[in-house]
Order: sequence, then C-alpha cells, then structure tokens
Amino acid sequence: MTTSTTTSTAAPDPSALGSLRQDSRTIGLVGLAHGSSHFFHLLLPPLFPWLIADFGFSYSELSVLVSAFFIVSGVGQALAGFVVDRFGARPIMFAALSSFAVAGVIAGTANSYAQLMLAAIFAGLGNAPFHPVDFTILNKRLSPQRLGHGFSVHGLSGNLGWAAAPVFMAGITSATGSWRMACLCGAALAAIILAIMVINRDALDDRVSLAGAAPKAAGAAAAPQEHPMAFLKLPSVWLCFSFFFWTTCAMSAIQSFSSPALQQLYGLPASITAYVVTGYMLFGAAGMVLGGFLVGRVERLEKVISACLLFSGILLALVGTGWLPGYVALGVAALAGIGTGLAGPSRDMLVKRAAPPGATGRVYGTVYSGLDLGFCLAAPVFGYMLDHQMNAGVFFGAAVGMVLSVVSAGFVGAGVAARKQKAAVVPA
Repeated sequence: MTTSTTTSTAAPDPSALGSLRQDSRTIGLVGLAHGSSHFFHLLLPPLFPWLIADFGFSYSELSVLVSAFFIVSGVGQALAGFVVDRFGARPIMFAALSSFAVAGVIAGTANSYAQLMLAAIFAGLGNAPFHPVDFTILNKRLSPQRLGHGFSVHGLSGNLGWAAAPVFMAGITSATGSWRMACLCGAALAAIILAIMVINRDALDDRVSLAGAAPKAAGAAAAPQEHPMAFLKLPSVWLCFSFFFWTTCAMSAIQSFSSPALQQLYGLPASITAYVVTGYMLFGAAGMVLGGFLVGRVERLEKVISACLLFSGILLALVGTGWLPGYVALGVAALAGIGTGLAGPSRDMLVKRAAPPGATGRVYGTVYSGLDLGFCLAAPVFGYMLDHQMNAGVFFGAAVGMVLSVVSAGFVGAGVAARKQKAAVVPA
C-alpha cells in the first residue's frame, strides 16, 4: 500500500489515463490552447483598416507582417518538433502562451512599422510549437477510441479561434475607438489561458503515455535507433508538407483578404464583409465536429479529404466569378468553410498514419511548417492582387490551392495504403 502511494506521487500512472473524464479534460485544455494560437494568427489582420488610417500603410506592406509571422512560425515549428521530443510538450506550451502575451503588449504600444513587425515576430514564436505540442499530448494521453474526437476538437478549437479574432479585435476597437486597447486585451486573454494551463498542468503531462506499456517499451528498446533526421527521407512526410502548403495558401486568401475582395467585387459594405471570415470558420467548426465521426469509420481518409476540399474549391471559384448576388456570394464564401472543416480530422489522422513510430513531434513539426510557409508566401501574392484590383483572383487562387492539396492528399493516402498492404503480407 505504501509503495503504491509513493509511486503514484512520484510519477503519473499510465492506468489513470484513458478514462472519459481524463480524456475530456485533456482534449478541452489542448483545444483551448490551440484556439489561442489560431486567435493570434489574426492579432493584426483584422486591424489593417485602422493601421492604414493611422500609419498610411498599403495592403502589400501589411501583408509582410503576416509573412514575417509565418516565416518565424514555420522555421520555429520544424525545430520545435525536435525540442518537444527532447524536453516534453508541456513546458513548451507554457513558453508559447507567454510569447503571445508579449506580442499583444508590443502591438498595443507600437508607434512604428518596426514595432508592429516585432509584435508579429513574437506572435510567430508563440505559434511555432503548437502543432507538435498539441499532437504529442493528444497521441500520448488519449485512449485510441477517442483520438479521432480529440483531433476533431483540436481542429474545431482552431477554427473557433480564427472566428473569434476578427470579432474580438474589431469589436473592441470599434467599442473603445482604440486598436491599441484591442491588442492589450489580446495580451490579457493569452495570460488568462496560460494561468488555466498551469493550474491544470497534470492533464497535459506527456511524460507518460497510454501506449507506454512494458512490452511496447521493451520492443522499442530492442529496436535499432535511427538518426533523428531519418524521417526526412520518407516521401510521405514531404507529401503531407505539400498538402498543408496548398491548403493554407487557400486559407490565407480567405482569412486576410476575402473581406476587402468581397467589398470591391460585389460592392458590399465593409461592416458586413468583415464577418465573412467568422462565418467561414464557424461553418468549418461545424464540419470539424462531423469530421470527427468520419475518422473512425473510413479506411481511405484521402477520399474524404478530396471530396470535401473539392466542394469548398468549387464554391470559392463560384464566388470569384462575380455572378452571384452580393449577400449570396458572402454566404457561399462562408459555406465553403464546411468542406475544409470536414476534411480536418481526417487530415490529422492521415498524418499520424504516415508518421513513423517515435517521431511524433518531429513529423508534426515538419509537416505543419508547410502551413506556415503557405501563409508566408501567399499573403504577399494576395495582397498584391488587392492593391491592383484583381479581386476575383483571391477566390480563384484559393480554389486552385484546394485542388492542388487534393493531389497531395491522394499520394499520401496511396502511400499509407501500400505500406499497410505490404505489412499485411509479411510473414510473422
């Protein structure tokens, strides 16, 4: 009895993992943290009209702030996977949330482009480790039957973070007359979320895994150790990377530029088009919930991903034609979010299936850095289009990005299926 008590105090007990209550708590906390990372993607873009009014910047200049965020995040994300595998996910999450708070304070006190750039860099540093952190915690702490739902809530919370940011930032700015106050409120929000994570830190402990049973651990010890960079030789890793690159090129168009594009293309007021991103993300959130149920029921996940993203691409291309009545176009653009939402949990599970054992943080960090690269390179392109009145190009470009991502997903799924079939015919 005494020995048992000592052991449970010294280290987390794997048998305590996997209950519905424990899983739900972990899923909720990771989801909240992930939502904050997506919120800080949009710390500055909703404020572009006010920044243009105060500083006289162009959309092209402001898009460089978006690119800087994602350059820092992309490079940091690839490196963060190694750090998470080495030191654990929980302390890295705490550091990331602290960086968000610093970014909000810097943005709220900025008086120059350079200071806004510094805020974007700190926000990018905070965003960098979230995917390797989140997926490491989910994969280690959740029971297998709830992993798909964990991925679903993870994606759902990200969409809700994206949906909340324009309303939060623009709403506070409009109510107070100060975009600086909105940024400082964003910093306070990050500090509150950090406090919640610290208080509930036991539910985020990834030092022990539900899958950490003795036989598996013994098998891992007996297996030959590969070089930490060996996973980079796998084609599936780079196909997943390209998939995220193209999907986020499309996402960049919607997040930062769909509102002014709709305003110019259809003559809608900015007060209305500002909510297209919120609508897109809310439809995406609904899709995420449904997508969580698909993950455990579909073997060839790339087929789900392809159908959903093609649906979204068709809707966005339709908006780009300019044929629709204005408010219908806004609704159709928002509705396109449901396809990307449905594809989300299948996408995350496909990456898990493509990843080699023991390299969770590294693979997720590398693959999801394609997301950052997509945002980084797409933002200046779409900003240029807006500055040169190529408003339809925002929606056509997003549709093309989704089609190209379908091609990448198809190759990843085919590779996973071939590997599974080969393993099935290998004699015991």
